[in-house]
Parts: sequence; structure tokens; C-alpha cells
Amino acid sequence: MNCKLFIFLFLAFCCLAPSGCANVGNDTANNTLTETATNASINPGDSNRNAGLRSSIKIEPNSPADVVRTFYKYLREHKFREAIFLTNLRPAIEGLTETELREYQVDFERIGNAIPENIVISGEVISGDRATVMANLPGEDPDKTEVQKIELRKDGDVWIILSVDEAAEARIKKEGKNYFRLLRIETHEDEARDMLDRISRAEFAFAMQKGGEFADLETLIKAGLLPNDVRTAESTGYNYKLFLSDSKREFTALATPAEYGKSGRLSFLLYSDGTKTPQIISRDNGGKPLSR
Repeated sequence: MNCKLFIFLFLAFCCLAPSGCANVGNDTANNTLTETATNASINPGDSNRNAGLRSSIKIEPNSPADVVRTFYKYLREHKFREAIFLTNLRPAIEGLTETELREYQVDFERIGNAIPENIVISGEVISGDRATVMANLPGEDPDKTEVQKIELRKDGDVWIILSVDEAAEARIKKEGKNYFRLLRIETHEDEARDMLDRISRAEFAFAMQKGGEFADLETLIKAGLLPNDVRTAESTGYNYKLFLSDSKREFTALATPAEYGKSGRLSFLLYSDGTKTPQIISRDNGGKPLSR
């Protein structure tokens, strides 16, 4: 949730037609790429001799490995349209105008900023119209990389990355350019519920140290119990407000869409009198705050 807003620049000419991204090896068509990779077949019995052993795989232009390499290159460069055109998410973005695409700036940059500078391609397996590429990518711990498998499918003469499963791909084809808008709404609503749960836990952690008294948002943030972005809807899509009773032994927290129908549809309310398990209620209230 601690995402910073950066200036998002789009190229004047992006891939807008199916043929626009067919040749994903344009950056490398005139030279052979070689990626250094960890040798996955080191003999355990030769651990001393092979310690730190590195090998290389040759990456041919327009091959599955080249598509993966180009995809992450585009993400790092924040060329999100070009990157997504290399995946089965393409129907969700090819109908978007540049103005519409900019609306997802913060959401896409969360991904782009997490891509390491060097992606190590460690293997490529092709079987008919399917392929698997192995690469070192951030795992659950964003500060560490691990070998992950990236699946691809050949459509005509082009390899595409399977970013989503068949069910999601069918949904994307059905919703088209509305897919990211609806997905963002769902994501922001899930995050709003999670944030209210986090506020609840922060309040009780604070109260345990303060004789049962709760605190306002700023106090919880300064105590390191809540992230800074709870102050603004810039990255969360929701406005958060916290109200304390005069005795500071009851609190009510609200989460309301910053832009109804765009950043979220559901409004949320969390209430606690300090004696019962806090409950979160939500409903579509037309973008207005809920009340008890």
C-alpha cells in the first residue's frame, strides 16, 4: 500500500493493432542475446567444483524467452501498453485511449517499480504451441528473487504470456476495456476492508498501552501502527475517517470511495465500543459515507 505517485509517460505511438507487437524481438533482431543463468543441473556430488557455476542460454529473437525478456523490459520502462500487448490481457487494454490508460498509472506502477533491473532467464522449454520459460523474479519477499515458471501460448506466429488463467481470460474477452476498471474497483474494495481491519488491530494495540483509550488516525500513523497512505486516496482509492467518542473508549472508522463507480462502489463502516469484536459492514451507498 505504500506506493508513491510518479509521472507516467506514454509514447506517442503505441501498439494498437494485432500486428503491432507481432515482432517482439525488434530490439534484438540484429543481434543475438545471451542471458547468464544459474545452471539447474549441477551435480550435488560436485558441489565444491561447481560452486557458483554459471551457464548461458541463447535467446533467439521472437522466441518465448525473448518475449519474457521484452515484457519485463517494457514493465521496467513503464511502457505498460506494450508490455500488456505481449500477454493474454491484451483485449483489456487494446481498446483503451491514452487518457483512459493513464487512469491506471498508480496501479501499473506498483508492478513496474517492483521489477528488478536484471531479469535472469534460466531456461526455456517448447512443446508444440506451449512453452515454459524459467526466470529469477521477486517472490513473496519483494527483496529476494526466486526461479519462477512463466507459461506461454503460441497464437499464430506470436508467443504470448499467459498472465491469467482460462476463466479470467474468458472474462477479459467479455468485459474488454472495462476489465481493468472493474478489477480496480474490486481490488480497492478488498483493500478498504483490509485497511479497516488493520485500523481495528492498531486501535486495540494502542489501547492496550494507554489504559483502554483509542487514538485518532494521525496518532496511530505516528506510532507506526498504520501506513502513511491512509491519509489520502491517491493510491488507495478510498477516503478514511476515524471518529472517537468523548471518552476515547469507542471508535468508528469509515471508508468511502474517492470517486464512486471509478475507485470503488461500496462504502464501509467499522464500529467498536471496546468490549465486542469490531464488525465491518458495507453496502453500495451511492458513494456516500455509511452511518450507524
